Amino acid sequence: MPHAIWNGSITFGLVTIPVKLFTAVRENEGIQFHLLHDKDQARIHNVRQCEVDGKEVPWNDVVRGFEYEKGQYIVVTDDELKKYRPEATQTIEIAQFVDETEIDPMLYDKPYWLEPEKKGRHAYALLRAALRKSGKVGIAKVVLRTREYLCAVKPHGDALVLGMMHFADEIVSPKDLELPPAKEKTPESEMKAGRVGVPRHVSRGAAEDAGGARRGSACAEGEEARQAGFQRGGSRRSVEAKPGREQGAEQSAPQGARESPSAEARVVRIFAPRVANRFRDMRADHVFALTCHAI
Repeated sequence: MPHAIWNGSITFGLVTIPVKLFTAVRENEGIQFHLLHDKDQARIHNVRQCEVDGKEVPWNDVVRGFEYEKGQYIVVTDDELKKYRPEATQTIEIAQFVDETEIDPMLYDKPYWLEPEKKGRHAYALLRAALRKSGKVGIAKVVLRTREYLCAVKPHGDALVLGMMHFADEIVSPKDLELPPAKEKTPESEMKAGRVGVPRHVSRGAAEDAGGARRGSACAEGEEARQAGFQRGGSRRSVEAKPGREQGAEQSAPQGARESPSAEARVVRIFAPRVANRFRDMRADHVFALTCHAI
């Protein structure tokens, strides 16, 4: 059973819905190592040392300081910090509802699950249904620990999600990056080179946007020829192999092969390696489609 990391309420207008907050993303911290002394494999510890007298300083003698000039500090006490910390109201206060499409995805950060308390289940369900039906998202603020966050309340399946958000001034603008203009025309030779390893339907759209209607590979032309033959004849017809094509790929598939998953598996296992050797720049799903047509 997961443990709630925060207890509070969703509020808007005169409505209050008691909820619990749970982590929705499991962070992979990887493998952790400790620093050891190589001779005896004893742990290495960091020591709080004064840079003036070189002595170790206990925690009771440590204070916080803000450096306003090089080597010049203002000491800040705990009481002074408390005055500037936002008040922990234990509420997710929804200020307004907006269309989800109006929110820039760049603003979203970390999501959390919201679970209703027993006495708030009915109101929770009503809010979830209203948000889903209207396509709206509740924009709110919440204080977790000592920091105030901008957040969004939105439905996700049977749950409500509290999505933490960045404030607008936290987003770094890409204006200083050297990016190609959206309307910049790319030479056809570069378009062909760029289509290597790109799915055919993506490269086709890019070529059309650049004003080119030609295909980037002989494989794509053969695919079109097969499709045209199927449409005109109303049935699948064999296509002669181009020079260099292995003759083993021209055999007809047994009846019912397309309907049988096991038959498709056998086709992929036998023919896909041969096709893949010729069309290394194609995705696996395109290799499978060509293999089925080839037999």
